[in-house]
Amino acid sequence: MKDTDEIISEIARLYDEARAALRSDLLAFATNGTLPAASSRHDGTYAYPEVRLKYRETDAPEPVSRAFGRLSRPGTYATTITRPRLFADYLAEQLSLLIADYDVEIEVGKSRQEIPFPYVVDGEAGAVLAGVSPLELARHFPATELSLIGDELADGVDAFAMSDPMPLSLFDALRTDFSLARLEHYTGTNPDHCQRFVLFTNYHRYVDEFVDWAGEQLGTGQFTALAGAGGLMLTEHTKNARARLSDTAWRRHQMPAYHLVAPDRTGITLVNIGVGPSNAKTITDHFAVLRPEAWLMIGHCGGLRPSQKIGDYVLAHAYLRDDHVLDSVLPPEIPLPAIAEVQQALALAAEEISGTAGADLKKRMRTGTVVTTDDRNWELRVTKTGHRLSLSRAVGIDMESATIAAQGYRFRVPYGTLLCVSDKPIHGELKLPGQANRFYEEAIASHLQIGIRSCELLKAEGERLHSRKLRAFNEPPFR
Repeated sequence: MKDTDEIISEIARLYDEARAALRSDLLAFATNGTLPAASSRHDGTYAYPEVRLKYRETDAPEPVSRAFGRLSRPGTYATTITRPRLFADYLAEQLSLLIADYDVEIEVGKSRQEIPFPYVVDGEAGAVLAGVSPLELARHFPATELSLIGDELADGVDAFAMSDPMPLSLFDALRTDFSLARLEHYTGTNPDHCQRFVLFTNYHRYVDEFVDWAGEQLGTGQFTALAGAGGLMLTEHTKNARARLSDTAWRRHQMPAYHLVAPDRTGITLVNIGVGPSNAKTITDHFAVLRPEAWLMIGHCGGLRPSQKIGDYVLAHAYLRDDHVLDSVLPPEIPLPAIAEVQQALALAAEEISGTAGADLKKRMRTGTVVTTDDRNWELRVTKTGHRLSLSRAVGIDMESATIAAQGYRFRVPYGTLLCVSDKPIHGELKLPGQANRFYEEAIASHLQIGIRSCELLKAEGERLHSRKLRAFNEPPFR
């Protein structure tokens, strides 16, 4: 098979057949106790589709300079696929690059990896299955085996092992389905609505600003809908869209998301991840399977320099990782490189939105190290930590940014951070109510617009955005 449309169509056919068979047999069992055919667990009836690519290196091309879509050695590469319609554009891009540049053979068939039954249970089926014990279902149908799900490939475990077949992508179908289900749980939205440019924030007021702005974009350009947590769905030009939030159940969700939808998922997703490195790791663990083009942290921080003012910006060029949530898989001594394209986009967007440049912009924006801590009350230990902060030459401190950057590095997703100073505890400027309100009113709207404009600039970068800095020694061909 050489035609990407044909390949994706066959993947979708096999996936639909397996999903329908599993769902039908589940309902039959729940309704009247009918057991599935014994052969179903062995003949691929419930199996994910698999893509196999064979490369013989008979006519090796010129070296490929891009960061992905590269075959480093001959052999067979394979991966399982879920939700092929959600990933159709991504699959088409990755496959077309390999077909164009290499002499490859591509096959599509059933894998040996079965679809766990929870991933085919929708609202209707869930009601029918409500009275059946999950343990009873797991006796007869494929269930989620956590031992088969992990990030060993992304983390470079056995990076030099010559497996057969070699992995075609960072995430297989089991890992992807696991995260898609978690995304829906945490964000309160359908993963189908997630866009390829992601803004993370740690304050709900950014949500209000984003929803208002997004509502006014509908009907005026490329954006077709605003989908949000708890069932928010707008498709027409809407002023004061934040008023619609009171009609949704977003409060039920730990990290509510809002998606300004554009064709080919080129719009913007905003997620209020709350406070802390644990939340930051959780959400990025799961967003990574969607292979976003970039994710940016747009939130608040404590200013560490006496010259900073509340409302000033901090552009992270480096990170001091005191978050500790990733130490076992990405030790803190591993440097996180700044992604030049992201840094330039954030700086240019800050110039455009603020209307200042050069020395005038430097009065408002500092570039330097951001400290991310897992201690919400770090101020109470400043006599012990102050020397370390001074040694790092840090300009800001928060609880999420370095975690999000480290996860971008770990999962090969371009990352960046632009924070806004909300207080200066070391210098006696605490977050008092009146002071905070003035800051919120003056800073949030422009800060959010810098993030949005940065996404627009990054979109124009195309594949140049995906730096080879993020690729390990032995990488799967897919981005």
